[in-house]
This record gives sequence, structure tokens and C-alpha cells, in this order.
Amino acid sequence: MKPYSFFFLTFLPFYLLTLCPLSASAEDGHKLWLRGEMPKDIVEQIDSTMPDDDGYRISGHTITARTQMGLLYGRYALMRGEQGESHPFFALRILNHWDNLDGSIERGYAGNSIFWGNQLAPHTSATNPDASASGTTPSHSSLLKQYAEACASIGINGTVLNNVNASPKMLTREYIDTVKVYADLLRPWGIKVYLSVNFGTPKALGQTKTADPLNRQVQQWWKNKARQIYKAIPDFGGFLVKANSEGQPGPFDYGRTHADGANMLADALKPYGGIVIWRSFVYGAKHQGEDRVKQAVSEFAELDGQFRDNVILQSKNGPLDFQPREPYAPIFDQMKKTTQMAELQITQEYLGQGDHLVFLAPMWKEFFSFVAPGRLKGIAGVANIGLDTNWCGHHFAQANWYAFGRLAWNPALTSRQIAQEWIQQTFSLTPIPSPTTPDASASGAASEALLSMMLRSREACVDYMMPLGLHHIFKFDHHMGPQPDGYIPSYPIEWCPVYYHRANKDSIGVDRSSTGTNATSQYREPYCSLYDDVNTCPERYLLWFHRVPWSRRLNSGRTLWEEMQWRYQRGVREVEDFISIWQQAKPHIDQQRWHDVDAKLHKQLADAREWQQVCLGYFISFIYFPN
Repeated sequence: MKPYSFFFLTFLPFYLLTLCPLSASAEDGHKLWLRGEMPKDIVEQIDSTMPDDDGYRISGHTITARTQMGLLYGRYALMRGEQGESHPFFALRILNHWDNLDGSIERGYAGNSIFWGNQLAPHTSATNPDASASGTTPSHSSLLKQYAEACASIGINGTVLNNVNASPKMLTREYIDTVKVYADLLRPWGIKVYLSVNFGTPKALGQTKTADPLNRQVQQWWKNKARQIYKAIPDFGGFLVKANSEGQPGPFDYGRTHADGANMLADALKPYGGIVIWRSFVYGAKHQGEDRVKQAVSEFAELDGQFRDNVILQSKNGPLDFQPREPYAPIFDQMKKTTQMAELQITQEYLGQGDHLVFLAPMWKEFFSFVAPGRLKGIAGVANIGLDTNWCGHHFAQANWYAFGRLAWNPALTSRQIAQEWIQQTFSLTPIPSPTTPDASASGAASEALLSMMLRSREACVDYMMPLGLHHIFKFDHHMGPQPDGYIPSYPIEWCPVYYHRANKDSIGVDRSSTGTNATSQYREPYCSLYDDVNTCPERYLLWFHRVPWSRRLNSGRTLWEEMQWRYQRGVREVEDFISIWQQAKPHIDQQRWHDVDAKLHKQLADAREWQQVCLGYFISFIYFPN
């Protein structure tokens, strides 16, 4: 086999620009984990007998793959120190950007969109409605190539460019022309583009009188639109759809089913190899009054097996809404004849947003311990990327982007492995000591301390926010900070925090057992029985599935009230320890990033104390002042 050097020569100049050694001076975090030295004597070769999945084989400094993308993925793997053969576990490894056409980002905490907004490119806008959308500025192109490289380095192969609460404008010619530019920029890095679409687009644009999926004119409109898109972007990935949820239009508006709506779009995309990713995040449309965590199964279970083969049902990891801790979503148990993928949230909507250090790999590994990865076609991650110089707002939030990509490639990786990789590539510290390669250096000890902080951070967040199965008691309007007394009469009760703890003078929690809402019945055994019995339900889910008296003794020997106080305090103390760890790491971290993170950690501590004081102060009123 002949070594293939063309790919290396093509991309070498960009690598030399982006992979220079860590500067000892100011460091703004823009280089992410891509700051290592390129090996100088790499040999690349094609082997057509390898599986056709962009995997690679590394032996020494020789990278072998079936495809050019496999060689690229192998190059980054070699930089991480990998050897041996590796293949992606999931076929679809997709970022979902909740970016709006005005440049804002829903649940984004790192500045405006890298794709949309007048500051980036001449997109059609209210201020410039006739502007051409056929090009981008050089600086914007460079930014998108850096984004693409970062995604490719961890194996991400798809990106949804816009918010699931999609604007009908997204499918106008001007924006499709812009999407073509993006597709051309991302394609060399193995990234397909997808679009979120508004189900009511043809009607909203005034091009049909209805959006009924069984209407022939509507069906033809979508077929024509698919033809237009694929003419511009032959490898376009497909549509992501949020329908009949939180006010979005959908097939229910016309007495049709989710299958009717998804299949209409699937038929339009089928000739071109496109897929429809249909979100199961629905509540309130058909099952008002039913326990919100049951509604996805109620809506979709009867449709199992009715979807086209190019439809994928995308469901959040938990049955509610990206809480710091939820049991896994039972829809993954119920839909046995429908292709599924999981939706994870990289942006920390409910985990301190842009201010808290919370490493999410342990959360996602917890999900995979219940939902076997082999049942899924892929995973999607709601992106945490914006125009901030360091991409993610918080320097440590970059680790969640990294962790998503690594788990999408190999869900068997441990949280420790992923965090260790990220620390060493991001901060250029001495490798963490191991029993076989002990290293007593101060830098190695700093690496180990940072690793400990990251691995403990998610559990700490659960403790200082909502321990023991408490959930969704955030401030009503922006999901940052506690509001356990939150109730607004003009809104549906399932949007209000009091719905999710139901505290009174006797007890707290939601009875979702067979004596309550019977949400436990949606789970497969043994979890159905395990969760249904208050005596066997794991304490981490206790108040999720059961109403529990304040005086009940828990495994620790403490009463529920005492345990709640103890866990809130433990969470606060963990953040105090994170600050201490970061203080000790100061000699080994560049000044700019050290000060940035230090300020964030002190904000996190203040927030953790607020959670502790507000929640305990509210709940104690039921115990000591029951009237």
C-alpha cells in the first residue's frame, strides 16, 4: 500500500497555525484542546478492506483507514496518544445549535451565534431585506473552519444550524444559499449540515392555505423544497422537527398524528437519502392534566412501527427536561420498532448555565447505564458554542463539548478517561500519575486535582440544587437560580416549580408510583418494580417517584429533612473545595484562564449558597410553621 500524503499536505498550513504550543503569556482559550504538537513523521495509508465507517488503525506513527476522513480522525487520535483500531459506535454524531436567525441563541451562554446575525455575514434581515446571502467574510470563514476542526477532532459528523423553535424564513432561498456556503466550508471536515424546520412553513410563508400533512399541495410543496435544497447541497443531512410542543405548529393542528407529519417530510427527503429527526419532547397538546413525564410515551407508543425507515425519533435523556438528575426516559423502552436517537444537552440550561463548572460526562454515562447504546442510531447534543472568544463562555464548559464528541464515538470510554484527555490537551500539564508510570511532579499532582474536581462536579451540582430526586424548582423565567415557591396562575401548572415538589407540612415529592400517577408503569423491569416501591427506589430518585414524609429515616439514619440539609451543605462544601484546588493549581495555569475560572468558581459558590439558603428556607416553613 502506498502512503497517502495529499491529505496531510492539503491541511498542513492550517494545522501549523492552529496547533502551536501553549503560549506562556495571555491565553484566551480560543484554541480549545487543539494546542498540541503535530507528530513530524506520520505515514498515512488507505486500506479498502477496513469497514466503511471512517474508522482508523494506528500503529506507531502509521495511520491506516479506508477513507480520507478516517485518516483525519486518526491524526487527532494519534495526538491523544491512541494506538490500535477504532471505529465510531454511533453513525450519527450531531450537534444541535439552538441558534436564531437574529444571532441570539436560546439557552446559549457564550455570546451570539457563530452562524447567524448581521455581524457575521450578509444574511437576509429586517434591516437589510434585499441583501445577498451567497457569501461570508474571510474572518467568518476562518472561524467556521476552526469550529469544523474542533468538531472533527472528536468525531462529530453533523450539525443542525438553527433552533428547533425554527423560523419559517429558514427555508427561503436566501437562507438556503447561506446554508450552502456553510455546507461547503464544513464538508472537508466530514460534517453534514441539517436544518430545524417549522412544520407550518408553507402556510406561514403564504404559499399554501394549510400545513395539513395529508394535503397534496402541502406534500408537493415539501417535495419541491427538498429538490431545491439538494440541488444546492447534494449531501444535505435532513430535517430536525419540533412539532406540537410549546406552541410550535404540527400535525395535531389538522387532526393528524406525529407519524403522518414525519412521514410526509420523510417522503420528500427519501429520494435524496435525507432523514427526518422528529423530537418526542411534547407535552400538553393531547394529554392535558396527565403527569408531564408520562406524556411522551402517551403520545408516541401507539405509533411504534408506523414511521418511515428514514424517520428517527429523538428523545431527551430524561422524561422531563435536562434536569441535573432524572431517571432515564422510558420512551427508550417503549418504542421497539422505531429508530431512535438520544438528545443530550451540552449547554448547561439547568446546571449553572455559563457560570458553573459541571462536567457532564458522568451524567451521560449514567444514562447509558440504563439505555444500551446499541439501541440507538446516534446521539445529538444541544451545543454550548457561541461567539465568545473561548467558544463556550466558561473555560471548563469546553470539556462538555469534548466529552460529547468522545462519547458519540465511543460510549464505553469512562468519564475519567475523557476528563484526563481534555485536561492534558487543554492545559498542557504533566500527564496524571498512574501505578505504572508514577510521576510525583507538582504539575502531575495539579492534573490529578483538576481531574478530581471535574469528576465530582456534577454530583456537587445535584447536591446544592436539587438532591434526593427534587427537580425543576428553578426560577420561572430563565432557569437560573432557585424558586421553589414559583407559581404563576396564568401559566399551565406543569410550567411552575410547585408542581414538581408539592411540599406541605407532612411530606414532599411527587407520587409517580402505582398509587399515584403510575409513571413507573412505563419502565421495563426490573426498574418498574424497583422504582414503584418506596423501600427499593434508589434515594437519588426518591422524591421524583414518591411523596415522602419529612420524618422518614433514610439509609444514612437521618430523617428526610436532615438528609436534605446535609446534602445541600455537602454541595456547598464541594464548591469551596474546588476553589481551593484551583488556588493550588495557579502556578501551573496561565494567568488569564486562571483568573477567568477563579471568578467563575466564586460566582458558583455564591449561587450554591443561594440554592441552599432559599430552598431550605422555603421548605423549613412547612415543618416548623405548618400553618
